[in-house]
Amino acid sequence: MDGRRLLASNDFLWSENQRLREENSILRQQLAQREDHSRQLTQLRQKHQKLIDHNAALRGQVAQLRQQLKSRPKAAPPPFVKPAVSDKKHRKTPGQKPGHAAALRPAPAHIDVHQQVPLPVDLAGCVSCPHCKTQLSEVKHHERTVEEVIPVEVQTTCYHTISGWCPSCRKHIESRAPEQPPAADLPHAQLGINALTQAAVMRVCYRMPLRQITALFQQLGLKLSAGAIAKQLQRMSRWLHGQYHRLQLSLRLAGVVHADETGWRTNGKNGYIWTLTNAQHTLYHIDPSRGGKVIADLLGSDFGADGQGTLVSDFYGAYQQFAGSQQKCLTHLLRELKDSATRRPELAEHEFFKKCRRLIKEMLKLKNQRGQLELKQYEHRVSLLEKRLSKLGQERWNDVDADRLAARLRKYGGQLTTFLHKEEVDGTNNAAERALRPAVVMRKISGGSRSAKGARAWAILASVMRTAQQQGRDVVATIQDLLKAEWSGKQATLLTALLMPTLQNPLCASARGGALAVRR
Repeated sequence: MDGRRLLASNDFLWSENQRLREENSILRQQLAQREDHSRQLTQLRQKHQKLIDHNAALRGQVAQLRQQLKSRPKAAPPPFVKPAVSDKKHRKTPGQKPGHAAALRPAPAHIDVHQQVPLPVDLAGCVSCPHCKTQLSEVKHHERTVEEVIPVEVQTTCYHTISGWCPSCRKHIESRAPEQPPAADLPHAQLGINALTQAAVMRVCYRMPLRQITALFQQLGLKLSAGAIAKQLQRMSRWLHGQYHRLQLSLRLAGVVHADETGWRTNGKNGYIWTLTNAQHTLYHIDPSRGGKVIADLLGSDFGADGQGTLVSDFYGAYQQFAGSQQKCLTHLLRELKDSATRRPELAEHEFFKKCRRLIKEMLKLKNQRGQLELKQYEHRVSLLEKRLSKLGQERWNDVDADRLAARLRKYGGQLTTFLHKEEVDGTNNAAERALRPAVVMRKISGGSRSAKGARAWAILASVMRTAQQQGRDVVATIQDLLKAEWSGKQATLLTALLMPTLQNPLCASARGGALAVRR
């Protein structure tokens, strides 16, 4: 019995020992895992504390940046965006003042059609009410004038011409009516002079897209494509190229010329549109370059060398190549002062900016008072302003923007007061900017030109049409007269009537010779 009990107890102890070993192993593994978790927890707590510290630092930076943003002035809008008008600013109420007589259209000079508009009459022959048939009393007669546009109809004309070979002229001769365009794309029909001029005016003066022009012509009964109109505009530009050349020659011989340039894209590539203008003529030129050679070719490198011509422009360096007298735009200088003060508000009260702004306004004001002052008094005040301008440019102001603009005054000092000595010269370049305004609107609508030929066509047509508008001429009638003269081989001097007597002067020989080198 004792032996069996010992064996059983031994077996029990052996199995219990095995179980305890296994349990011990499991507990050791759990303890090792718990130690790992404890280390991970410690690491996570350290990372958490670091994130808390970093977050606190970032919050401090955000609070600091917000404070700087509140104290920082608002950025100026881009040049193409007009700033919003302040509600506090008093704006003039549109229209006439209360009690002013109505400004209506003038009465027509003549009546083309008289149309009777009767009321119904009863059995007794008296006028009666159209609704209840009651006889009317206090019958009166009135005249109600209505101006109406007559619907346009497409008229197709077949010109029966005669042609033959001239052995003396050694060329083919064909008869043509004065209003008949030269034959092209035979045997197909082509646009007449009225359709050509109307399409050109709608494209250039009214700045309509080509597809809208085609839609309008289609409503009138004339079916065209956008490409056909573009082709016809290029033909018209070739016919009017002689007038374009004469406009360029007139501006080269002018006493005062305003010049400016702005961006223009041709076939997706950036380029520039240049303008030369005076009181009677305007010239546009589209070129891929903004270099000084462009303006030299347009205006002539010797412009103003004889002391007769004055160039009015902004401060772009390409205009400095001309040896003649120049006037720099004071509006640009005022705008530069304003923009600098917008970027740095503290400059608004800077001594240089206040003095320069006041001096420019006094110069412009003095020019307006020229006719009211005696000559000696006027010249004395001009001399005082020039001395103040020179002193303002010579001083050092210990500010980057002030010193930069003072250097500009030193560089262009004499070219800032030319308009005070020459009565016909303006102190601003507003004339050139106004001439560019239609081109800028056209650029906004069309994005530029699709080809170099289209760009040149637009420049030629726009030059001729704006010149006609400056001279108070009817644009459609002027273009038609110029086309008829070109088709008949005559020299049209409609827009440049004063050019030929000027060219006959021997003193203008150099200008005449230089003007023949037109940039193609």
